[in-house]
Amino acid sequence: MIRVIVNCAMSADGKIAGCDRRQTRISTPEDMQRVKALRRSVDAIMVGVGTVLADDPHLTVKHLGPDENPVRVVIDSKGRTPDSALVLDGRARTLVFHGEGCDRMWEGAESFVCGRDRVDLRRMLGILEEMGIATLMVEGGGELIASLFDEDLVDEYNVFIGPMVIGGRCSPTPADGDGRDGKDAIRLRFAGSEVLGEGVLLRYLRI
Repeated sequence: MIRVIVNCAMSADGKIAGCDRRQTRISTPEDMQRVKALRRSVDAIMVGVGTVLADDPHLTVKHLGPDENPVRVVIDSKGRTPDSALVLDGRARTLVFHGEGCDRMWEGAESFVCGRDRVDLRRMLGILEEMGIATLMVEGGGELIASLFDEDLVDEYNVFIGPMVIGGRCSPTPADGDGRDGKDAIRLRFAGSEVLGEGVLLRYLRI
């Protein structure tokens, strides 16, 4: 089975961005080095389309060629990834998973129908496994991460807590979605911590 590693950074009050949902630099330089090393160690890096639209990430490792970089995976149920998105720039292999109602094709990416209105995440992981992908790093966003937790697909959760307070009732968190009552909260096993500059990394594993 594919090992799914969720990696994110949040402020000391649990936010990953402000109400405008634009990318906010939360990680310290020390944490950024850790993230780069993690990216080098995995077979694929995945984000949801919301992250593509808000942050336009490359999802690549500098100085690595297209055949050396991890595979880039975008979950985009309705086909909203713009043709100008940096994940389509040819610097790494890119896979876009979408629903049956989307008939778009993207230059610079392989597209897969995987589910009806929403991408079937278990089926998607099966397709990736058939491609030989063993480790998948998930970098966002909150809706995708929440869905992965809801379906019990997260093996490891790494969250860096940065030295800042963002606030805001509408500011996104690492796992958004519909949320849960406290009695139904997903329980994790603490696996360690590490001080990285002025922040701290917490690691949790699936119980």
